[in-house]
Amino acid sequence: MAGANFKYIIFLAILVIVLLVAGSALSYADFFTANIYWIILLVIFLVIIWRHDFIIQLLDYQRAVVYRFGKVNRVGGPGWAFIWPAMESYALVDLRTKTIDVPQQDVITKDGIELKVDAIIYLKVKKDNQSVVNSIIEVENYVDAAKLFVVSSVRDVVGSMTLSEVISNIETINTRVKVNLTTISQSWGITIDSVEIKDIQIPDTVLEAMHQEKAAVQQKLARMEKALAHKAEIEAVKEAASGLDQKALTYYYIRAIENMSKSKGSKVFFPAEFSNLAGALSGGKVAIPTGGGKDAEKYKKVLKDYIDSAVNKTKPKKKTTKKKAKKKTTKKKKKK
Repeated sequence: MAGANFKYIIFLAILVIVLLVAGSALSYADFFTANIYWIILLVIFLVIIWRHDFIIQLLDYQRAVVYRFGKVNRVGGPGWAFIWPAMESYALVDLRTKTIDVPQQDVITKDGIELKVDAIIYLKVKKDNQSVVNSIIEVENYVDAAKLFVVSSVRDVVGSMTLSEVISNIETINTRVKVNLTTISQSWGITIDSVEIKDIQIPDTVLEAMHQEKAAVQQKLARMEKALAHKAEIEAVKEAASGLDQKALTYYYIRAIENMSKSKGSKVFFPAEFSNLAGALSGGKVAIPTGGGKDAEKYKKVLKDYIDSAVNKTKPKKKTTKKKAKKKTTKKKKKK
């Protein structure tokens, strides 16, 4: 803006001088006739100044690649730069970091899952003069070129990985894409600050299947933990029971039967002799007779009869055949 104002000031100053000269032309007609060629050249010069920028002002982050007759001549800036009208032209270069949003892309993973991937690029032109020149003459538009290359690179990298690998290796994908872009853009005079995968959209059906798989794994782990806890409980009971003697086991057995009988509608019947024997075994007041006395034989006989009767009750009854029934009836008749 300052360069344009300066150009206008110069143009107005020259125009005022021309008008003053023209005003005095009436008294100096012979002078103008003799110098008509110089006057024409001056008018042409004024027109060129008016139509072309010969002074440009560049900010601190701007550079100008100046061409003279179509060939790179120099790099101007920052500050004011003089451009020869009609002989020189220029192209502006911005040195600030550019944020390039790569459009969302449909990418198919190695295991056949279609994803939508968003990426973003951070790059800028280097400050040295050769890099500034290369950003203009080596590539038509380095922003569009970087964007298209990242699209193809993301498809290539993500396509070589499964869905689980993509989700767990985002940083690896970013690094690989950045390295690929840096390699191809070395001659462009730009530097790649970062390439980031901004978003990965997974289909809803795939997400639901992944959640179900995760829930199944958690249920499996919970069941394994429950089984291990039950196993530890059994081992603890086994270890505790290994230290009990016969009297202690009998005591706990009697206590269990007692607890069963406390519930409504439940009764347990024992013969009197067996009850005395159980009390004796559990450390009650009745003692087990020792030696070969009649009392010891009596208790042994009662216990044996009770066990035998319990066993006989559990055995299935044999069906008598017709022949055996007939034999019994004939024997009865003969006796009569």
